[in-house]
Amino acid sequence: MDKNSIVHFDYVWLNKIFMSGEQVTNNSVNDRNFESRAESKKNSKKKVDINNLLNQVRANQKKEKLESTIFFSLVAAVIVITGIIISI
Repeated sequence: MDKNSIVHFDYVWLNKIFMSGEQVTNNSVNDRNFESRAESKKNSKKKVDINNLLNQVRANQKKEKLESTIFFSLVAAVIVITGIIISI
């Protein structure tokens, strides 16, 4: 929870204790509006940078290439060791 939501929660809690039913209903509507605005701000802050995505793809490709190289070298080593053992 961030600081604004904690302050807002305390405000709502105090209002529900000390206010009439009509005011509480109005505040609950305002609470929903506050929450929807907070969610829309979160969603609007998320921007996608194409350079970051391309860097992630390149890093994944590099990792996959390294993994496949290691795998094939291990297979080759097993074949060579098996050949040496059989020839002895």
